[in-house]
Amino acid sequence: MLSKYDAIPTVAVKNLTAAKKFYEGTLGLKQVDAEGDEVVVYQNGNSRLNVYRSQYAGTNKATAVTWPVDDVEDEVRTLKSKGVAFEHYDMPGLKLKGDLHVAEEEDMKVAWFKDPDGNILSIVNR
Repeated sequence: MLSKYDAIPTVAVKNLTAAKKFYEGTLGLKQVDAEGDEVVVYQNGNSRLNVYRSQYAGTNKATAVTWPVDDVEDEVRTLKSKGVAFEHYDMPGLKLKGDLHVAEEEDMKVAWFKDPDGNILSIVNR
C-alpha cells in the first residue's frame, strides 16, 4: 500500500514567478524539475515539494507544509533576516515566546509563516 512511498507536499500559488522568488530566494530550496509555467518541483532533504499554479491558491486555512529542523531558533532568525513575518496563534498547550510557539514541557518548538499567496508553512524542532 501507500505506506512504503514518500508523500509529496503540493502547494497552490497564483503567481509562479513570485513563488519561485520566495521558495528559492527566501527559503533556499533548489529547483529540480518543472512543467512549463505551471509546476516547479523543489528538493527538500530526501523529499520533494511541488508548487503549482492554481486559482485556488491561498484558500487553505491550515498548515500546508512543515519542515523538521535541527535549530528552530536559528531558522527563525535566518528567515526573519530575509523578511519573513511569523504568524502568532492562540493554541492550547503552547506558549508564545517571541515568534516561537513552545509546548509546556518545552520539548516542542514550532514557528508558522506564510508564503506570498498566504499558504501556511511551519518549521518545528526534530
